[in-house]
Amino acid sequence: MANDEVILRFDKVSYEYGPHHPILDEVSFGVRKGWKVTLMGQNGAGKSTIFKLITKAIHPESGSVHVANGMTIATARQVIPRDELELTIREFFEKRFDKKVYNIDPLIDEVLEVVNLSAPHDRIVKSFSGGQQARLLLASALIQAPDLLLLDEPTNNLDKEGIAHLTKFLVEYKKTLIVISHDAQFLNAFTQGVLYLDLHTRKVEQYVGNYTNVVADITLRIEKENRKNALLEKEIQANKEKANFFAHKGGQMRLVAKKMREKVEEMEEQIVDVRKEDKTIRPFVIPSQPELIGDILKIASYTIFKNHKPVNKKANIAIKKNTHLLLSGPNGIGKSTLLESIARGGKGSSIQEGVRVGYYRQDFSTLNFEDTVYNALASVMDRITELELRSTAAGFLIDENVMKKKIGTLSEGQKGLVAMAQLVLLRPGLLILDEPTNHMNFRHLPVIAAALNKYDGAMVLVSHVPEFVSQIRIDETFDLAKE
Repeated sequence: MANDEVILRFDKVSYEYGPHHPILDEVSFGVRKGWKVTLMGQNGAGKSTIFKLITKAIHPESGSVHVANGMTIATARQVIPRDELELTIREFFEKRFDKKVYNIDPLIDEVLEVVNLSAPHDRIVKSFSGGQQARLLLASALIQAPDLLLLDEPTNNLDKEGIAHLTKFLVEYKKTLIVISHDAQFLNAFTQGVLYLDLHTRKVEQYVGNYTNVVADITLRIEKENRKNALLEKEIQANKEKANFFAHKGGQMRLVAKKMREKVEEMEEQIVDVRKEDKTIRPFVIPSQPELIGDILKIASYTIFKNHKPVNKKANIAIKKNTHLLLSGPNGIGKSTLLESIARGGKGSSIQEGVRVGYYRQDFSTLNFEDTVYNALASVMDRITELELRSTAAGFLIDENVMKKKIGTLSEGQKGLVAMAQLVLLRPGLLILDEPTNHMNFRHLPVIAAALNKYDGAMVLVSHVPEFVSQIRIDETFDLAKE
């Protein structure tokens, strides 16, 4: 493949999930060899669908996807499939190949070193933390040494060290790369261009430049389109009023009125269909369970992991109403394990009797993937009030079409919005949040941070995103790595 050769091309590709759920409409774009490109767009726009079309996991309804002859492709997905969680590390990597690789252990060690992870090859995948699983996903793509690397939200769950390690690797990466991510700082380090998937038009727009510059260009274009539309609409209204005035005069004035109406029609055609997918969720409040007093949560002991081995620790933590606790520590130390233990009433922690617990898991396993979105929201309500349910859902961009879908068919970002809407409807006394920024459109994050900041129940938070945490009132920080 020669340099500057287009190694991937979409030619008028259309795709839909069923007759009432179109995703792509005659999408066309090309990617050249060696390019590092960001694929951006709102949650649910179809970014992961484009990846599936590239890998031929699905096929277009019309149009074609052209891949250069002999080009190999590997994808680092957002989450490890549930049917692979029980595999050992060795089995997990073996599944990346069609044929048996007899000397795979040195290859595993090599790619684990690249992602800054050390692990015995017989360890079970599900025993790793979310951050460690994110590294395994990346390593599982790298071990295939592909010509085209597809990364779907690769910074999710990664701590600061992990993101720095990944960024350095991608800056030095010599092959072609397409990344889905909302992390601007991460993307700016290596991105040379952006493919923008417009949720409203279902088209892909292609830009050259880094992520921040492209977002600025798009924002500027929207402002210009809105200003142009406002001027046109003002002129249209004035001409309509004049046309009505002349029409009532009769005689020759009716011909003048007709011409003015024709001019109005021409002007209405000039109105630009401004992109509408850049919606942000509405500001919201998570109501807390009323009339709670005393210690809502106590933590007397917990377990951390050192060199993949559990180590028990003592603690003396008590959280009352209107107290926000931040759990910190590197990937793999046991933050998610502690949150799960708390939520399930495990040994070492206790929750005051009668307290409703809102548990936001990073893998969304608290959601029943076979439920419809409507049923998932209704299931957390003491008394189902149709108006409250639908109003809350609408605030999280969950419309009537999404309400009817099964949770399992949603994008990861949409699952996150459903889980957040559940917290509002639940009215919890204790809020447990494990990486709530994962998969979320960056536009939603300040709104979510503002809601958590105002939450007046007890809260335990894990997040590796300092900009997000800085917007939330934190009363106590518990560092699991501290001796």
